[in-house]
Amino acid sequence: MRRRSLVRTAVAAGSLSLIATLAPAASADSPAAAPAAPAAPTSSAATTADADDRDHKPAYKRVGYFTQWGIYGRDFQVKDLDTSGQAARLTHINYAFGNVSPDGKCFIGGPAGEGDSWADYVRPVPAADSVDGATDSPDQKLAGNFNELRELKAKHPGLKVMISLGGWSWSTHFSNAVLTEAKRKAFVSSCIDLYIKGNLPVDGARGGAGAAAGVFDGVDLDWEWPGSAGEDDTIYRPEDKKNFTALVREFRTQLDAYAKSEERKRKQEQRHGKRKHYELSAFVPTAPAKIDAGFEVRKIMRDFDFVNLQGYDFHVSGEKTTAQQSALYAKNDFSVDQTVGDWLRRGAPAHKLVMGMPFYGQGWTGVTGGGDGMGQPAARPAPATYSAGYEDYKALKKLADSGAYKVHRKYGQAWLFDGNTLWTYDDPQVLRAKTSYIRDRGLGGAMFWSLDADTADGELTKAVDRGLSRD
Repeated sequence: MRRRSLVRTAVAAGSLSLIATLAPAASADSPAAAPAAPAAPTSSAATTADADDRDHKPAYKRVGYFTQWGIYGRDFQVKDLDTSGQAARLTHINYAFGNVSPDGKCFIGGPAGEGDSWADYVRPVPAADSVDGATDSPDQKLAGNFNELRELKAKHPGLKVMISLGGWSWSTHFSNAVLTEAKRKAFVSSCIDLYIKGNLPVDGARGGAGAAAGVFDGVDLDWEWPGSAGEDDTIYRPEDKKNFTALVREFRTQLDAYAKSEERKRKQEQRHGKRKHYELSAFVPTAPAKIDAGFEVRKIMRDFDFVNLQGYDFHVSGEKTTAQQSALYAKNDFSVDQTVGDWLRRGAPAHKLVMGMPFYGQGWTGVTGGGDGMGQPAARPAPATYSAGYEDYKALKKLADSGAYKVHRKYGQAWLFDGNTLWTYDDPQVLRAKTSYIRDRGLGGAMFWSLDADTADGELTKAVDRGLSRD
């Protein structure tokens, strides 16, 4: 992974991806290959909840990604999850990302760009950026993001933190890591040792046995993609499909075994407590071809607590023509409704499907052809704050409020167009329609990439929470 210089983008074939800041995104599959989804109007917006600042335990999952590298250029700290009100509205935080080594093990650190132990657990966080308001001391074993997540969980009981393994740039070695039963066992054991048991590499005063114990409540598999192409150097092979099923089973087995061993230890020490359930989830694609190439849906869903469906980057700014990136419905194109339907038809239980939602937009400039700008030729990705063609919602909100762009909405999508530049994104009105869809279809909840792209007061997180919380 190219860590701090990366932003999340994807390919139309279904990628939760990370690309270099200046590199334009490109779709991997023709959208024409997607099955037609019915065109339908968006659901009407629901009456919002009155209590804005409650700290609750909702039935629906609200899963938000926190990016390891966001503490740098974006200056988005774990504390901001608290001050924005986001933490009070989330059930899960996915920490992006953990890496897989060439020899098939979870690891932190290593060559430049392959990890960031400084951000994870070494960096002394000053009082101003700390959840508990105290400066990290030189001799504490755990500092950095991991310690802040521990403090955040203490302040918001019930909030779970998952380590997300892979992502677009760090899925390179998954296929090799799961080739044999012995390799799968060793791989899963290394991940549990590092993240669940918290046995971190020693780095000065930081790290050591159990240093991060209790920070992570489960594992999220972001292998992009089993059985089909991801980033250029990512290894894939046909047997990934069955090996992925076996990997999921191995994670479930070892996580349950560790939970049982913890329970036995508590009893021996005459301590009380309910056996902990370590959760297991995954990020999964929207393209039917990629689903079929890599996922034995009925089998893996038995072991997953839930999966996060790709609900964005159906089209990206590297394409030559403007197109929607996250529509709820679409004609002859990728859509959220198509994705949900494809997973349901393959045997996934509705309550284990969590809908992915973008907190950013894909954009083009030099758009010609007139009209509302959608489906028209474009010269190049639109200029943006961090990466051409990719912009955070908080910046797009300012464009929408400026009056220079017209806001368009249709079929559960939104886009901005000023006659030259177009941005496709989700705003609160679109997210209310999507939460109504989640409720109507009996889905498991919502997931967002990524929390640092929301406004300072968590406007999008709040919109999703209100939509899912209404009676």
